[in-house]
Amino acid sequence: MTDSPRDRILATTKKLFYNNGIQATGVDEVVAEAAVSKRTLYRLFESKDQLITEYLAQFDHMGLPGEHNLDSTEITPRERLIALFDRPRASQTFRGCPMHNAAVELADPNHPARALVAEHKTALRAKIIAIAEEAGAPDPEVLGTQLHTLAEGASSLATSLDDVEPFDHARTAAMVLIDHALGGA
Repeated sequence: MTDSPRDRILATTKKLFYNNGIQATGVDEVVAEAAVSKRTLYRLFESKDQLITEYLAQFDHMGLPGEHNLDSTEITPRERLIALFDRPRASQTFRGCPMHNAAVELADPNHPARALVAEHKTALRAKIIAIAEEAGAPDPEVLGTQLHTLAEGASSLATSLDDVEPFDHARTAAMVLIDHALGGA
């Protein structure tokens, strides 16, 4: 392996925490898979809580499957809002939004990763509102908040059912909300 121990640890947490869950993945499993010692892990990350926070920081610009579409300059603002509801790629294991999953697993409101989750979700909502404004919505805050709620719900339901079909239904509902807000645009 040519990656640094830190890179291997973070790649391992990205895989194990996402696929198996944060609480279900122990430090022993992380060090074994990353091929590092516990001493190395704790030299680089002072605690599992810090490791969790660093894991989530890797997803800071990508929580929901279609979230990356919001930054596209190739499509119109309306199309970007709809693309938020793109299904996850079939080649990916879909276990939902890592930020949402962490919020569910980390019940302690004072856990250091909870602030990162809240910041991410707040920033995502603000981005959706800004795109709704760019699309010409007369009340972009309402439309943006509705679309954010719908996208989060689709992701959560898809995770619960282990089926990405909720994204299709959410996309249809989003198109109705967007067209209504934009006056049938």
